[in-house]
Amino acid sequence: MSHPYADLPARAFWRSGVLEADISDFADLYRPVQPIDRDTAIATAGSCFAQHIGRALRQAGCAVLDAEPAPQVMPDDIAHRFGYRLFSGRYGNIYTARQLRQLLEDAAQGHVDERFVWTTPQQRFVDAFRPNVEPEGLGSVNEVLLHRDYHLEKTAQMLRSAEVFVFTLGLTEAWQDHETGRVFPVCPGVIAGQFDQTQHEFVNFRYGEIVEDLEAIRTLLHRFRPGMEMLLTVSPVPLTATASGAHVLDATGRSKAALRAAAADFAEDHGDVGYFPSYELVTSPAAGGPWFAPNLRSVLPEGVDRVMNVFLDAHGLREPDRGAVDEPVREPDEADDEADDLICEEMLIEAFGR
Repeated sequence: MSHPYADLPARAFWRSGVLEADISDFADLYRPVQPIDRDTAIATAGSCFAQHIGRALRQAGCAVLDAEPAPQVMPDDIAHRFGYRLFSGRYGNIYTARQLRQLLEDAAQGHVDERFVWTTPQQRFVDAFRPNVEPEGLGSVNEVLLHRDYHLEKTAQMLRSAEVFVFTLGLTEAWQDHETGRVFPVCPGVIAGQFDQTQHEFVNFRYGEIVEDLEAIRTLLHRFRPGMEMLLTVSPVPLTATASGAHVLDATGRSKAALRAAAADFAEDHGDVGYFPSYELVTSPAAGGPWFAPNLRSVLPEGVDRVMNVFLDAHGLREPDRGAVDEPVREPDEADDEADDLICEEMLIEAFGR
């Protein structure tokens, strides 16, 4: 009998596409929407996991843009600590679509507001929207505002050169200012600032809000550079903590499901938007592994290599003589140490919690 399933390729069926497939490469899992080569100007942003993506692209010789290069005399470890070379701008981790939308709006308008300068316990001052990029704080409110103005200007310049914007969606949960609706990368009071229950409110973005923010992001990116393409991915890293009232395992499932569904529908609705399955490559038992460290949250270096090799292979960016894993297997404590090298505000919630 003739039916729509009769002539589908092997990738469409679980047995042939997964069970009987060579999980060492999963070459047919990701089909790029946009070609990317070593000359493509790439901008990166997103949650902690996105730091791995930018690093792997740079190591592969790709043209990853850098709006704010570190001083040449600054050692790599210090540069990393101060927010250099993590992404294409010194904007720190961007966990939610709303946070990225906000940044792009600020960069387009040059928006700086002294109400969003936080004070640290050491009476230093930091930018509320990127509190980790100056870990020792600055000496005055005006100095923070000058730094933010420079940051927004350089970010805008970088975006005018970007051909592909790679964004890793990380969370749906955030804290926002009640009066303005502006969201923060971390709850006030964790790194700096003071939490005020009358001023700061918890928000857990829903599917429709995420899609709406992605639409606004695409429009804003095209204002910086018409025709800029987007590549979305979802971080496989579970939540450190949840303020939703649910169990953190349940909250993680809810968050990732909303992000994954929003990314899929948004990509299907726009021919210039692609989706890369980093979430699936780490979290699905069918993809091998386990790829998580003993803390069940940090992705092992081998897992990161696996994800990035699938991406690089699909775009023809990996040398043919390189193996499926770029680095030797590490002991669990070494893997945890490397994962902890990521600059991640969300991890600080746990450090100051239980």
